[in-house]
Amino acid sequence: MKLASLKSGRDGRLVVVSADLSRMAPAQAVAPTLQAALDNWAGAEPALREIAAALEAGKAEGAAPFDPAACAAPLPRAYQWADGSVYLNHMELVRKARGATMPESFLAAPLMYQGGSDTMDGPRDPILCADESWGIDLEAEVTVITDDVPMGISADDAAAHIKLVLLCNDVSLRNLIPDELSKGFGFFQGKPATSFSPVAATPDALGDAWDGRKLHGALIAEINGARIGAPDAGVDMYFDFARLIAHAAKSRRLSAGTIIGSGTVSNRDRSVGSCCLAEIRTIETIEKGKPETPFMSFGDTVRIDMIDSTGRSIFGVIEQRVERYDPPGV
Repeated sequence: MKLASLKSGRDGRLVVVSADLSRMAPAQAVAPTLQAALDNWAGAEPALREIAAALEAGKAEGAAPFDPAACAAPLPRAYQWADGSVYLNHMELVRKARGATMPESFLAAPLMYQGGSDTMDGPRDPILCADESWGIDLEAEVTVITDDVPMGISADDAAAHIKLVLLCNDVSLRNLIPDELSKGFGFFQGKPATSFSPVAATPDALGDAWDGRKLHGALIAEINGARIGAPDAGVDMYFDFARLIAHAAKSRRLSAGTIIGSGTVSNRDRSVGSCCLAEIRTIETIEKGKPETPFMSFGDTVRIDMIDSTGRSIFGVIEQRVERYDPPGV
């Protein structure tokens, strides 16, 4: 089953989307928003699946063509957005470029930060930035959405709380981050709004690509029509989503609608490319002594997608243009 939120108010309007992403049907009879459905997932899921079955059979009431451009993020605002960094290749490269080694603690527990979740961007919303010199970068990731997760849950039990899977572009302002991290208190200004794929899919809709704890398949990242990478999200993922959820829930409950991210997808096989410009620049620094690839500029377009075995997009495409933002009064 695939779900999306059409732009409507702050929290969107929930629709069920066909497997091939061509049609949609309203879900208001079950839940007005995706968050409302997650709040009562045990009751809402069977009813949503009935709509999905009717949609596939061509019998869904109110069915219409599906337009990703009309979509907000599946959760336009979320109670929690916790992003990990679990592809060790990415972390090793970044440290190698500055002559540092990987701390052993990185192998014992996941890295994770709590991002802003009050405003999530849709798949066609622009990437707004006031200054190109801030170092505008994409980060193509896989994310999951949970139902209510008890505090102290084990990784073995945490996997059952993964209810939806989707993609995101966790935009980073690379030149703002070092000063923030040097103060020892984490990201804030360096992490603007995150954008998400048009649809979120239940794990069973992913077939063999979902193994219960991670998603397998090439995550395609492009800038201005040129591919920069297509690493496999299921390869070199040191901590899976079950481990990430258990880590996040060690000392707190997680509310239904919590989004957990994988961090930038990265493979040790450099021939598959990268899912962010920072990694490309890091490899250039290691191999050539300095970075050559610039960060993004106003007018650049980002495209992120994942294709199934039949050549169809699984979650729909994230396609965003980088645009100048003029603050109020300027």
